[in-house]
Amino acid sequence: MTASPKTFHVKSFGCQMNVYDGERISELMAAQGMTATGEAGDADLIVLNTCHIRERATEKVYSDIGRLRKHARKQGRGPMIAIAGCVAQAQGDEIARRAGVDVVVGPQAYHHLPALVARAARGGLGIDMDMPGLAKFAALPARRKVGPTAFLTVQEGCDKFCTYCVVPYTRGAEISRPWTTLVDEAKALVDAGAREITLLGQNVNAWRQGDRDLGALIRELDHIPGLARIRYTTSHPNDMTQGLIDAHAHVEKLMPFLHLPVQSGNDRVLKAMNRSHSRDSYLRILDRVRAARPDIALSGDFIVGFPQETEAEFADTLSLIDAVGYAQAYSFKYSPRPGTPAADMAGQMPAEVMDDRLQRLQASLNRDQAAFNAATVGRTCRVLIERKGKLPGQLIGKSPWLQSVHLTSEAKIGALVQVDLIRADPNSMAGAVGMSAAA
Repeated sequence: MTASPKTFHVKSFGCQMNVYDGERISELMAAQGMTATGEAGDADLIVLNTCHIRERATEKVYSDIGRLRKHARKQGRGPMIAIAGCVAQAQGDEIARRAGVDVVVGPQAYHHLPALVARAARGGLGIDMDMPGLAKFAALPARRKVGPTAFLTVQEGCDKFCTYCVVPYTRGAEISRPWTTLVDEAKALVDAGAREITLLGQNVNAWRQGDRDLGALIRELDHIPGLARIRYTTSHPNDMTQGLIDAHAHVEKLMPFLHLPVQSGNDRVLKAMNRSHSRDSYLRILDRVRAARPDIALSGDFIVGFPQETEAEFADTLSLIDAVGYAQAYSFKYSPRPGTPAADMAGQMPAEVMDDRLQRLQASLNRDQAAFNAATVGRTCRVLIERKGKLPGQLIGKSPWLQSVHLTSEAKIGALVQVDLIRADPNSMAGAVGMSAAA
């Protein structure tokens, strides 16, 4: 038996869903009377909120656990360690056996974390790998204060079963949160300080409530007073309904940005990945989106070196990038995930081939990002101020196209400021305050 922890630290890895979950875990522990710490070394309880998508995710978890244990020995104290998230779901029993942690909890069960911590404090192992759907949302505390931007999970899980991906096994089947609950929570987030809400889901545009799609939900949120901006991520091409595309044309608060992963530009590779779109169908979706919102910025995901990918097939991906002109993108080398079909496929690619292809792909993406940013120089837009910069008087916010914008202003955090974009830097924009600012 050990003393119940009084302080905690949450470290989240990976996707925005994990960032959201990490925030909710922090709120959950604070509601139990615990105090958050800025540094893991100062905490009685350390929660590692893990992601299984990234390369060598499991090994990184063990490395972090070892580092935390070593630091604890030097300090003469032993914090309680909890492993949450997708690696916990996929490797729970193994983590508990091999690493000797105190708590293991999956991404659909973290609302049980206080009870699991209490069990660990009594000398037991706190472990919960259940996937009870939406039960956790009803058990989480109300969000009383948030920043200018806030996440709102509307959908969880995935039914697509891409052959490289563990999400269907770690997050469960696709499930949509109820309409009324989401509208009420969005209003509460605005009351708590949010000016921008990003709707989240593993396949966020798979959200459905009867005959209403994500576009209908966005139209409803558009009526909330005080809400200035709406975004959503991550989308799947199979779920880009016409109603959602039309929302980009008609809802002013919906920002002109779309993250729509494609993964490959070659149809054979897409079929091997079990992606439900083709190169042509993906490009036709983008044509419809651009017709609805001509100034939209596009983002995507790419995997290079999928098993048996030939140089010619990889060239198809490069040509798709040339055809689209992405404003932003994420790219990865393929790495096998235990239990997924692709992990057992013949033709696993040598590391040096994947390294070379990733470098060439990223060169194309970086070229297009720089071109997009350069094309926005001279535009005037509203920037949502999110935080202070490093320099005196400097503020950092986001443009409608999700660019980071640095400017000097006396505006308050959360203000929407009219800004002239005056310079494109490698990963951000420089802005100058225009004639007026919204409240």
